[in-house]
Amino acid sequence: MVRRVAVIGAGVGGLASIKCCLDEGLEPTCFERSEDIGGLWRYADSMDGGRVSVYRSVITNTSKEMSCFSDFPCPEDFPSFLPHGLLLEYFRMYAQHFDLLRHIHFKTTALSVRKCPDFATSGQWEVVTETSSVQESHIFDAVMVCTGHYQEPYLPLASFPGINTCFKGQYLHSREYKDVEAFRGKRVLVVGIGNTGGDLSVELSRVAAKVFLSARSSTWVFSRVSDHGFPFDMVSTTRFNHFLDWLLPSALTKRIRFRKFNSWFNHANYGLASTKSSNFKVIINEELPFCLLSGTIVLKPNVKEFTKSSAVFEDGTTEENIDVVLFATGYIFSFPFLEESVRSLFDDNRSLYKRIFPPQLEKPTLAIIGLVQLTGSVMVGAEMQARWVTAIFAGWNKLPPASRMMADVLKKKPPVKRNPSERENLKLSFISYTDEIASCAGVKPSVLRLLLTDPRLALAVFFGPCTPYQYRLVGRGKWSGARNAILTQWQRTLKPLRTRVVDDSSNGSNSWRWMCLLALPVALTAGFLLSKYPRLGWSPRAGPQL
Repeated sequence: MVRRVAVIGAGVGGLASIKCCLDEGLEPTCFERSEDIGGLWRYADSMDGGRVSVYRSVITNTSKEMSCFSDFPCPEDFPSFLPHGLLLEYFRMYAQHFDLLRHIHFKTTALSVRKCPDFATSGQWEVVTETSSVQESHIFDAVMVCTGHYQEPYLPLASFPGINTCFKGQYLHSREYKDVEAFRGKRVLVVGIGNTGGDLSVELSRVAAKVFLSARSSTWVFSRVSDHGFPFDMVSTTRFNHFLDWLLPSALTKRIRFRKFNSWFNHANYGLASTKSSNFKVIINEELPFCLLSGTIVLKPNVKEFTKSSAVFEDGTTEENIDVVLFATGYIFSFPFLEESVRSLFDDNRSLYKRIFPPQLEKPTLAIIGLVQLTGSVMVGAEMQARWVTAIFAGWNKLPPASRMMADVLKKKPPVKRNPSERENLKLSFISYTDEIASCAGVKPSVLRLLLTDPRLALAVFFGPCTPYQYRLVGRGKWSGARNAILTQWQRTLKPLRTRVVDDSSNGSNSWRWMCLLALPVALTAGFLLSKYPRLGWSPRAGPQL
């Protein structure tokens, strides 16, 4: 019987895990090596203790309504996309509201997590921690690891001949980047065109003498601002769109997606992507196209080699007098505190059952929270994982036999091991994955049932954004405020923009209601199919990495 739970890390996954433990009547103890909550999102000018944090100018890629905790909406006066300071303030509100801080031991490092000698029968763990150079041993019934996937920088120097032998300039990983001052007036080469690489290139272009951005794969660029000025994820991440993705042939959906991408600007003209590309990524960046158009950023192919002061690219071109090379090449995860026999059970999250549980353990008392990269907010995914895990610990849900879990893992794990810098092995469809875990936890809403009992809410759930409140409508942890939160989500989105009100006689909201009513037959059909095929739409296809 699980009672005492160790939570490693007080970032977003750790906070959600503490709260979910309390909801299930468990006794959580959280160990956080730094002096405060927030994890990655707590900005620091320096890398204190090797802790990874965001850079000074970062703003969320997912909107507040799509990223918040499912029973604690962001304040309505917060903007849709939050600077790191406001997001940390929201975390503090959450921790205070649910009285989470008293369960956290700050400045306490988890040195080791080992199975107890009688683990096969007890499922217990020995956790050794260190506070102010004093070590202490604890026994816990279960452990939730909430350190996330931004842990160790991936710096593939071997792939860039000459970088650490010939090149006389400076090179660093984006983990070390905080602001632009150190790059003022310099010629900078950014390697890697993910979200971080795009953001840093744009920011550096304002002060650097020149910025070159090296990309090795096709990249589609999206804006946070979608049609009619609404947040992109609130418009695109809907159950209706998810249903269409399942219903239509993949070739057609890809063609529609590419056409949507190119409706903003022709990516081939900018050297970013071609509609013929089979391997591509999507990033969020409003300013990158203009920087390319104005010449403050120059796009280059993959680097072939470095000389004393130059970068030679695979197309044969050379850029001289490079002062700094900034590697935005991502991260690899590691859990050095886990004993080797446990750590060796999974080389990436695909080795974990539902990306959470090592299926080979005799007792399912170890859960890895937040080791996923979704096409939506990982905060929502981590909270859903924590809800399911704590319900299992409390005995309300059960896992299948180990043989079935292993079969599920092998079915979803590709046979070819990918480059560790590629995050495709982590990336999953937001709605597919969150719905799958919600189904396991018994909290996934039924569109068909809602259509029969609450048609207005059903239309909002199906055609509107798939906000986290949907997972508080039914089952354990049902929240009485979920319905109202869903029906008022657009008001909270527009509220911070109402600082200057203008007269607008158009009645768009009524038009939207009529469109939804006309689409009622579609919703009924989809609701039936979704109830009949609960795993509808599972597809870890590439999508916006937010």
